[in-house]
Amino acid sequence: MTENNTNSSGDETPERVVGTPADEKPVVTGAAVSEEGHAGPYPASETHFNTEEGQRRGEKVASVWFILAFLGGMGFLVSYFVFTPGDIADPQLGQYSNALLGGTLTLALFGIGAGMTVWARKVMPHYEVSSPYDELPSSDKEKGSFGDFFMQGADESGFTKRPLMRRTLILAMVPLGLAPIVLLRDTGPLPGDKLKQTPWENGRRMYVEGTHRHVRAEDLENDPYGMISALPAVDDDHYPHGISLNDAAKSVILLIKMPAEDWKSSMEEDIEVEGEVASRLNWTHNGIIAYSKICTHVGCPAALYERTTHRILCPCHQSTFDASDAAKVVFGPAHRPLPQLPIGVDDEGYLIARGDFTEPPGPTFWDYAKD
Repeated sequence: MTENNTNSSGDETPERVVGTPADEKPVVTGAAVSEEGHAGPYPASETHFNTEEGQRRGEKVASVWFILAFLGGMGFLVSYFVFTPGDIADPQLGQYSNALLGGTLTLALFGIGAGMTVWARKVMPHYEVSSPYDELPSSDKEKGSFGDFFMQGADESGFTKRPLMRRTLILAMVPLGLAPIVLLRDTGPLPGDKLKQTPWENGRRMYVEGTHRHVRAEDLENDPYGMISALPAVDDDHYPHGISLNDAAKSVILLIKMPAEDWKSSMEEDIEVEGEVASRLNWTHNGIIAYSKICTHVGCPAALYERTTHRILCPCHQSTFDASDAAKVVFGPAHRPLPQLPIGVDDEGYLIARGDFTEPPGPTFWDYAKD
């Protein structure tokens, strides 16, 4: 276990093996295997339960798992690029995309885990070292021998001795290493000025989200604390009113009805929409006000409304906005109010937009500065 050496005073002292106590002899358990080609700090007969044949068989099994992991990782990358964002939005293709992405990534991770398990159980050494707590600082001699000890450990683990297993493990890790890089495709490009214009325009009707029905002012008149989620009706001949998924994501609004006495003084502030300046109350209709439903924090739908306090809550990170106070932030990580949509009614009593949002909707970190 240890090798005697003569120190400067001429006394013979045992050389301490890194990872073992200085004064205690380590307890080592194992089964007999071939010593050929073994260079670890302990004899192979004391470190391996498996025979040389068993280790080779374990190497092959682990390599098979690593190859399956590589195929799974490559399948994940291929699936990611085969399906476009438009395909993912499709109900049927989206299911296939999710199944392939999830299945191939599961195979890749499971294959690596299974291969490492076989490696540890069938190839790596099995010995136990037990000792009382020792002094933490190491001597200069022990520090200098760490490199040799590390290489001995690598030899025992089979990483240097088993090239098939080593190469297939590296091969399996390559696709997983590339996965985070290709996923960066989903982080851009920045929207630029795309959010400065939405389908809302003067005279545009709106419909209740998830239905074919246009919104009338009387739909909220009967409830002094009502709330409706709505979208612009771009084309009445096509469901849902001809609006695309991207347009719906940035133009969805909350229509909120509240008593006139609940409005706060900030609602009398002047705002400008399409060159026209008026107070915020002028952009409401009979106590009905419209705000963007998209939270200005990271873009989650701020879809919860507390009637008694007129608070709009985003369930993702608890950003809270006061609907009676120009949707100003009263709690949470959001840094700016929800944009307001000027509204009115047409000759048939349907609610319509009087222009676009007072400022671009969406997360604050996007570039929404006005020209």
